[in-house]
Amino acid sequence: MTSLHPAGPDDLARLVPLAAAFHAESGIDMDDETRRAALSPLLDGVPHGAVYLIGPARAPIGYIVLGFGWSVRLGGLRAEIDEFYIRASVRGRGIGAEVLSTLPRRLAQAGVRALHLPLRQGDEAARRLCARQRFEVRDDMVLTTRPL
Repeated sequence: MTSLHPAGPDDLARLVPLAAAFHAESGIDMDDETRRAALSPLLDGVPHGAVYLIGPARAPIGYIVLGFGWSVRLGGLRAEIDEFYIRASVRGRGIGAEVLSTLPRRLAQAGVRALHLPLRQGDEAARRLCARQRFEVRDDMVLTTRPL
């Protein structure tokens, strides 16, 4: 079973290289200083989100970042997966599926009512993984973003 650990301030040095690898793969242009500034409040306990390390705490193989919000329609607190990364060298072993199976149970125990996972258009492998993990594909909705 893959370990899932809440990340704290002492994990920043292990987290930044993982985030840098994810950003490089995803085409996100960000320097390490900006990455640290974006991750540090989450590691310090800001209530707007959380970070979990995947794998051994001292040598994580991935991470997942959650942002929290409120939904009247869903009846309370909701979480959205903002970033989800597993090292390329260990992908394809069911680790992502295990995380998407374990994390919702933990979040539900903490009072979260729903978990959202935005997917890239055309990523059929991710859609199939989400369907196996009981995520509902909402074809009636499109995520739109307005940077401020």
